[in-house]
Amino acid sequence: MSGNWKTTDLGTSELDKLRAEMEAEQSGTPEAPKPAARPGGGKSPGKPGGGKSRHRRPGQASGGGPQVRGGRPRTGARVAAVQALYQSEHTGESAEAVIQQFLSHRIGGGFEDGGVPEADRPLFGTIVRSAAKHGERLDGLITQHLDADWPLMRLDPVLRALLRAACAEFAEGGGQPPARVVINEYLDIAHGFFGGEEPRFANGVLDALARALRPEEFAAGRK
Repeated sequence: MSGNWKTTDLGTSELDKLRAEMEAEQSGTPEAPKPAARPGGGKSPGKPGGGKSRHRRPGQASGGGPQVRGGRPRTGARVAAVQALYQSEHTGESAEAVIQQFLSHRIGGGFEDGGVPEADRPLFGTIVRSAAKHGERLDGLITQHLDADWPLMRLDPVLRALLRAACAEFAEGGGQPPARVVINEYLDIAHGFFGGEEPRFANGVLDALARALRPEEFAAGRK
C-alpha cells in the first residue's frame, strides 16, 4: 500500500476535487496533514457524503476536537502513523523511508512544522510497517464496510490513512490494546483532523472493522 501526507493546510475542497489533485501531484516534499473537516451529510457508516472538508493541524482542536497533550505518547504515535501513511501515498515514498524521516525529523517537533511533539516510536513504526506490508488485505477489509458509491479511493486521503492505520492495529494479534480503546483513540484523532461528518463516518467503519477482526471482544455479555 502506498500513502503520503502533506504538512500544509489542504484547505476547503470537494472530495472528488481533492482526490484528483492528490492523484495529479507527482512530486514535491509532503507536509504533515492538519486535522480538518468532514465529508458532510453522510447518513450511512459507509457513505461519508459529498460536503467539503477542511483539515486542521494535529492537536489544534476546534469545539470538542482532540488535542494530543503531554503524557499521551501512544496517541502521538497514531497521529504520526496517519501522517506517515498519507505522506507515503501522496509521494510514493516507501513506508520505511517515511518512517525514518519521521523518526529523524518530525517526532519531537511541533505540529505547526508538520511534526508530533511526543510519540511512542516503536508503536508508530509497528503501525506504519503493518499497514504497508498488509496494505492490499487491509484495503479489502475496509472496502467491505464502505458504501458502493464511496469506494476507498474516493475518500479524503487523510481519512483513508486513518482507516488504514486503525485497521492495521485491529489486525494485530493479542487483542491489546482492546478494540474499543483503539476506536476511541482514532476517533479522537479524527476530531482533530476534521471538523465535519468524517468522525461519525469513521466511527461506523471502525466499529464494523473491529467486530469483524476481533469478534471475541464483542461477544454477547462481554463489556
